[in-house]
Formats: sequence, structure tokens, C-alpha cells
Amino acid sequence: MEDSLEIRSFEFDQLPSSAQFASQIESKNIPAVFKGCTKNWKAFSKWNPSKCGLHYLEMGTSIVEAMLSRTAPVFYGDIRSHERVPLPFSTFISFCKQHQQNKDDHCDVYVEPERQKQVESNIETPCLLSGDVAPQQLYLAQVPIMNTKNEERVQLENLKEDIETPAFLEAKVLASINLWMNNAQSKSSTHYDPHHNLLCIVAGCKQVVLWPPSASPMLYPMPIYGEASNHSSIALENPEFSIYPRAEHYREYSQKVILLAGDALFIPEGWFHQIDSDDLTIAVNFWWQSNTMSSLSEHMDAYYLRRILSRLTDKEMNQVLDKASSAGTERLKRHACEIHSDGEPDHMDRSCQKQDLKGKEPEQRILLHELGPSALQALHELVSLVHAHVNVADLSRSMQSTSTSISEPSVKDTEIFCLEDDPIAKILWILEPLALQEVCLAMAHNFPRTLEALILHLLSPVGAEVLTRKFDEMDQQTSEEDRSKFYQVFYGVFDDQFAAMDAILNGKESFALQAFKNVLDKYVGVKL
Repeated sequence: MEDSLEIRSFEFDQLPSSAQFASQIESKNIPAVFKGCTKNWKAFSKWNPSKCGLHYLEMGTSIVEAMLSRTAPVFYGDIRSHERVPLPFSTFISFCKQHQQNKDDHCDVYVEPERQKQVESNIETPCLLSGDVAPQQLYLAQVPIMNTKNEERVQLENLKEDIETPAFLEAKVLASINLWMNNAQSKSSTHYDPHHNLLCIVAGCKQVVLWPPSASPMLYPMPIYGEASNHSSIALENPEFSIYPRAEHYREYSQKVILLAGDALFIPEGWFHQIDSDDLTIAVNFWWQSNTMSSLSEHMDAYYLRRILSRLTDKEMNQVLDKASSAGTERLKRHACEIHSDGEPDHMDRSCQKQDLKGKEPEQRILLHELGPSALQALHELVSLVHAHVNVADLSRSMQSTSTSISEPSVKDTEIFCLEDDPIAKILWILEPLALQEVCLAMAHNFPRTLEALILHLLSPVGAEVLTRKFDEMDQQTSEEDRSKFYQVFYGVFDDQFAAMDAILNGKESFALQAFKNVLDKYVGVKL
């Protein structure tokens, strides 16, 4: 976890003002804990189960929707793993009172169906639960106390007078205020919310584990087109690493917070969180839309979507190579222009071309005995690899006929996207840029057909990406004149110079496409 993402904590006498919260906390999109934030609420004393708070809450007659899960104490939020059932709020409170009594009497917390029916029989409004449902399988999750978009859904508006909107949220346009209450220990599934969230603990204790949005790959988000796109695919209480291998590293990106009664936690939009609640924990949360989303014009969505996907794809490519470097596509385009402007025909006699290159660039000729140890070793290994996989003699007789075929986006035998799987790419990667320049020049003058076979037939997608990045670094260390001379010699080896550029560019595009597919898998939950 980066230090810049560390959660900050504020005591009650240090709570920020509305302006401070907006500029110093909310704008950074980093969670923050506020100790004692809700201790002055009426609810803090009136709802306290140890001070007859359940009796106070039982007086309500509202019908609420409870989350019913057969997997309790884990409550998965995706729509296929639970159902919403209506029941009187007083019925749920009765379950809580019975659970509290069982706990005080050191009894088993499970309430038999017959006992449940007895509890329900004392309530005028009928309970709509089936007889085999245990109270521990119920959780009041996101029960509206206030909802600006759908006032008809508000089920516990009468509780609003017992809570206060924290002063640092007074300038916010709240989307909703909700009650969260469980009668037995419970665990939520890992998910994120599309709103900023202030989670306030009124009674009990919650443990919250948080992950920044950048940790999405380790949490395998559900597909973005599904009903539970904001949830993780893995069950963190029992992760299957054989199915979700990236999840083995999920702890490295997490932070844990313990919230006691009176505490509040700011959870920025997009932060994954998983919450464990103790027995009889009561919480209220406030949701509001972030400035980023509220100010984002709809007609800009497509543009920003492409920008974000492009940014993530670049990040994925850098992670594959474990090094940040600018792409070489523009450089290749410029090299094409340089060769074209040289005035030579696209196709020319090989002997004439070589003689012409020798006459033009004598200082670019690299003799084998002039190579440094690392460059000489790399040259030997590259030549050996090419000769081990390609019959260069045959290629010299048919290069003209095959040069067009390798311009396709991919070559079946070289579809390698991982640096560790490609010996050629690894050799290129460890070479210093100027050493690579020496190797390329030496191959161009001493083993031209081998260089041609290397580029046209053995350069994998990751190899093409590495080569162009090295060229880009090389260009930063040489003069414009030396760069022009180098690329004239390098591309002068090929009968069709533009076919060579196409082969390299097609490899780069294949590498970028695979990185894009990885991004969709890691961040969107879609496999292509």
C-alpha cells in the first residue's frame, strides 16, 4: 500500500470544517476516520441496546425490507445470493431482543422456528417470513431513512430526528441516509459504492477492510454489464486461489479500521470495502455524489472512457515489462519518413543497396572485434536463436515472396506476450540502448539475412514492444544525424523496408491488444 493512500484519523475535537473536509479529505479520495463523530446524537443514547434502546426502537410500526441470506453470517450483496423480504421493523427488533436475552443467558443464539412463530404471534402485523428462517439470516441493510430520488422508498423516516448530519457534510447534497442493523455477527461481501459514503456507528463495533480502486485486479470485480458489477467475485473468507490467482496478493493492498460506537468512516466512491459487524451493531450512513461525477457532462463519457482505458492499458504494458517507458510508434513513423525522404526506390538490388550504404555511412560500420563483451554476447545469442528456428538459406531465396505474408497482425509461432517467455525479447531488454545499436549495426553489415529473419519471422509482440522502447531510449541519447544514419542502415537490410516496419508495428499492436484484454479482465470483469 502506497504511503499516499494511508487512512487519516481525526479526534472529536479536531473534526474538520466543511471547507477543510472538501479540500483536504474528500478531494484526495482517501478514507478518513472521525473519532467520536456521532456521540452527541440522540440516537447514541436512545438506540443503545444496553440502555433499553431496543425497547425504544420496537415502538415503530413501519414495514422494512430485510436482507435474507442462507449463507449467513456472510451476506453477499449480489442479487443472486440473497432476497429482500418485507417484515415489520418491530419484528426484527424482537429478534434482536431475543438474541440479546439468549446471549445474556449463555444460550445458543439460534432461535428455533417454533420460538420464532411465538415471537411473531405477539405482533399485530403479520410477518412474511417462512417458518424455517432463522433470525441470524436477516440483516437490515440500507433501509432508507431519507432518499431524495425516491421518497416512497423511505421506510424509517421517523428515526431521522434522532440523528444529525455531521457539520462537515452540511454543504453536501445528500442522496440518502440509511440504517444498517444486524442482530448477530455478520460479514458483508467485498464491494464498492458509486457514491461517497460516511459510515457512522451508533452502537456496537464494525471492522472495515478497505482497498483502493487500483487494487481491483486482485479482487476480480464482477462483469460491468451484470447486476452486481460493484462486487468482488471472490469470497475473501475462503478464497479459491486456484481460480483467482491474483487474489493471493489482496492483503498487500488492504487497510483495516476498527470502528466503535460514536466513530465515523469516510469511504470514497470506488474504494472496495468488506465489513464485519459484531452482535447488535447499529449504523447509519450518508451517501452523496462526488464532485467528479456530478460535474462530469454526459456527452464527455465516451471520451473519458477511452482516456481511462488507454491509461490503464499503458499501465498494464509497463507492468508486463516492469519498467515505464514511452512507446515507439511515433518514432517508427518518423523513421519511415526519413527512409522515404532518402530518395531511394522502395525495392532495389541488394548488392547495389549494400554498396550504396557502405559508401554513404562508413562510420556506421561496426566490426565484430569492435563490439563490447555484452554486445558481442547478445549478437552471438541472437544469431544462434535465429538459426535454430529459421532456415536463413531458404529465406534468402524466398524472402521477397514471404515478406508480404508476415505483415499480418500476428504470426502464430511468435504470439508471446510475456517477457519471461521470449528469449529474444529478454536479450533485447537487458541491453543498454547504445549497445543494442551496435548489435543491430553489426547484424546489418555481417548477418543481414539473419537480421531480416529476426524482424520478419521471430519478433514476438513483446519483442516488438521491447525493441521500439529501446529504439526510443536510443534516440534520446544520440544526435539527429546519427539517428538518421542508424535507421538508414538498419532498414536498408530489408527488400521491403516498410514491410519490416509493419511487422514491428503489428507486433506492438498485438501486445497492446493483449494488454487491453487484460485490463478488461482485471478492472471490468470481462474476458475476451
